[in-house]
Amino acid sequence: MVDTFSWWGIFSAIGVLTGIGITFGALLGMASVRFKGEENPLVEQIDALLPQTQCGQCGYPGCRPYAEAINQGDALNKCPPGGEATIHALADLLGREPAPLDGEASSEDTVAFIREAECIGCTKCIQACPVDAIIGAAKQMHTVIEDECTGCDLCVAPCPVDCIDMLPRAKPLNQWQPVINPSPLIASDRQPSRSEHARL
Repeated sequence: MVDTFSWWGIFSAIGVLTGIGITFGALLGMASVRFKGEENPLVEQIDALLPQTQCGQCGYPGCRPYAEAINQGDALNKCPPGGEATIHALADLLGREPAPLDGEASSEDTVAFIREAECIGCTKCIQACPVDAIIGAAKQMHTVIEDECTGCDLCVAPCPVDCIDMLPRAKPLNQWQPVINPSPLIASDRQPSRSEHARL
């Protein structure tokens, strides 16, 4: 009799809690539909053109707040990870004149590079990276996934051993790169073969 009573109490308590959860969930769902704000389609389009790094270099806490500020008339040229391409895309969308990338930002496309021999594995750069472009583990060497890095340089300041450099992004192999001052190969530059060594 005692065992039956205790099981009945447990099942009733579970049923009451489940009912309360469903009731509050339904109330929250209705409230979100009732009080939903109007989405501005232009803000959505601006936000889609931004790189979504959430790095804060524009002076706003993320890409969405910057998109809202642009819609209110703020400058288009405050996004270093987006660079010139993003400025021109925003200018085309909004019918504004493009401006050069904001003063302190570099117009060159850069990527973080960790000098792995100096890395102590503190993971501070991993925590600072907004796009998870750094891999590694505690007390292990870290490295940067170049294709994922946006060049926001937020990982540089937290590094206690200053082993992170911002370097120009490597050009893809399918993009032509001119050779500057090629050194011609002359006979004296060629290493002699073993047979030639034997003759000498």
